[in-house]
Amino acid sequence: MSDVTARVADATGNWVDTHAPSWSRPYLRLARFDRPIGSWLLLMPCWWSAALAAGIAHDVRSLPSVILLFFIGAFAMRGAGCTWNDITDRDLDAMVERTRSRPIPAGQVTVPRALAFMVLLALVGLAVLLQFNRFAVATGIASLLIVAIYPFMKRITWWPQVVLGLAFSWGALMGFAVMLGRIDLTALVLYAGAIAWVIGYDTIYAHQDAEDDALIGVKSTARLFGARTHRALAVFYALATVLIGVALALAGVRWPGWLGLAAFAIHLVWQIRRLDIADSVLCLRVFKSNRDAGLLLFAGLLVDAALR
Repeated sequence: MSDVTARVADATGNWVDTHAPSWSRPYLRLARFDRPIGSWLLLMPCWWSAALAAGIAHDVRSLPSVILLFFIGAFAMRGAGCTWNDITDRDLDAMVERTRSRPIPAGQVTVPRALAFMVLLALVGLAVLLQFNRFAVATGIASLLIVAIYPFMKRITWWPQVVLGLAFSWGALMGFAVMLGRIDLTALVLYAGAIAWVIGYDTIYAHQDAEDDALIGVKSTARLFGARTHRALAVFYALATVLIGVALALAGVRWPGWLGLAAFAIHLVWQIRRLDIADSVLCLRVFKSNRDAGLLLFAGLLVDAALR
């Protein structure tokens, strides 16, 4: 198979395709290092909570190292999670136009090798986790159950995005566990807000595959909401903004944090207005823009922590 045909359908022209050694490309694609948006979205709640907790503690001395460790851990664990997802979904992926070129259904990586690669990435994540306190280690390990069951949810519920939200928002708890050694009401409300955000943006993402999903019987909120998607997004994005705002109020943030939340909310409104669920290319573009939304909020919380 030539390298051109080996490329994943929605991830061409990236550094993996152009610069990575040929032997490594299927594994880098398996971990989505050619499409890092998922890792960024996993990272955002981690960074939000770390900055918020540092502000509460009035101590930012450890924040730079925590930010770096979260960055490494998010990319490693996102890679492990994607590999697990591709192992469990290999038969379904082979039936969907956008995913049939993924390494396992395309025959580029065998299941045993994919499992070994997943273990390697998980060990990197564990090495990062062990840099933190015992409570944070236990909190991080607790998330693995949700990660393990997520790939099966699309077979049994119309709301797999909720389970993805539980997994992808876990970082909202981790920042408090690492920085403060506890999970309090502020962390839980931030977690709830992040879950609502995830449900929204993953609904946009799922619209890329809605037609194929209908043919093979895969469930999603994209199929559930259908033509009502814009209204559903308005509800979930509004809920995310309100809940995150409550968390900021409980944490006593100052004007930079609120400015970051306002920029985040404006970006979410732009997404709803821009979205056309019939345009899969646009759906992917709007979905990816959530990294920018998350960074806007993080920037506000980071400045707030530094000022406090």
